[in-house]
Amino acid sequence: MDVITLTKENLEKEHICCAISNNKDCQVAAKKAWIARQLDAGLMFKKCDVRGKCFIEYIPAEEAWAPILAEGYMYIDCLWVSGKFKGQGYSTLLLDECIKDSRAKGKKGLAVLSSPKKRPYLSDPDFLRYKGFQLADTAMPYYELLYLPFDKTSGKPQFREQVKTPQSEQKGFLLYYSHQCPFTAKYVPLIENLAKDKGVPFQAIRFESKDQAQNAPSPFTTYSLFYNGTFLTNEILSEKKFEKILSEQNL
Repeated sequence: MDVITLTKENLEKEHICCAISNNKDCQVAAKKAWIARQLDAGLMFKKCDVRGKCFIEYIPAEEAWAPILAEGYMYIDCLWVSGKFKGQGYSTLLLDECIKDSRAKGKKGLAVLSSPKKRPYLSDPDFLRYKGFQLADTAMPYYELLYLPFDKTSGKPQFREQVKTPQSEQKGFLLYYSHQCPFTAKYVPLIENLAKDKGVPFQAIRFESKDQAQNAPSPFTTYSLFYNGTFLTNEILSEKKFEKILSEQNL
């Protein structure tokens, strides 16, 4: 299987795997615009030569849109292989590509956000541990920072202190998100409008820079929803799932 690396030259014509193929769709446009901005910062997006979810995205940890301290490491934003491509060794192929590239660039190792059990939009902990990743740090309520050191002298990455216990002082719903994931471009406005229709206090804050994201109040900067200061979920919500949350909060 050939592996394609996205560049400024081929970005517009390549399918980015995790959204529909129409470049005019708001999800695709938002994600490709985000990728284009990050390529100069060392972002790597490698995908198998297929039309589907079969890719890895990673970046030097110092440039990652993540509140971590991992100097000299490469940070994996996303490793996603799904559907008919699962079980064929593509996850290993893509991870090996990342390891090879990171070693060639003199990195200390890899770091990635996960959790004790598989959760939506977080990397699969079972696969990562099988590949030798170890626990570096934890943050409430379920986040784990895993790492794969390339030698014994590599220090452990860690979360920034402000995310160890995710919280916000604002009342009502507060959503932090970015266009690192294409799905936020579509689903954030949907639940924002639903909250407005129901008269529920709701504020959405989009991270537009690395510095903003690295100072986020929660480890997952792509999407983190709070209610009355308490972290609720990192799952990108449909209207139906948001209505369930509203019902649970008696709203």
